Amino acid sequence: MAFFTAVAMYFVPLSAVAQQDAVFPKATLEIETRSGARHKFQVELAETDPLRQRGLMFRNEMAPDAGMLFTYKRDRLISMWMANTYLPLDMLFIESNGRISRIVENTIPLSRETISSRKRARGILELNAGTARRLGLSVGDIVLHERFE
Repeated sequence: MAFFTAVAMYFVPLSAVAQQDAVFPKATLEIETRSGARHKFQVELAETDPLRQRGLMFRNEMAPDAGMLFTYKRDRLISMWMANTYLPLDMLFIESNGRISRIVENTIPLSRETISSRKRARGILELNAGTARRLGLSVGDIVLHERFE
């Protein structure tokens, strides 16, 4: 009986999170490639712990020019996972100056595998899987947004 109680307690918070309507502020950002091309995205901002914890969980679709930008006040090692995230994503780890330091393409939905920035970063931009390749985005490209210097 204790096992089933523990399992039930584990799933209650997840279902409660799924039912909450998180309100994310929205913004526009651009990515400038080394070739000078610029790509514009409409992003939701995850700037608080509750919004960062929620992220893109439980979503079934995202517009091609949309994304979610996770930002932090200071540089840090950042680790993410795809638990409760149904969309495959490209994750772009961003330094405080806006430079992309790492790109992880085509993450696996619902995976609990840790995805790390590998070095200190200020934020992460999550885009639909395949976007980085389609637009030719690469490490060293610059994310233009007020959260980065």
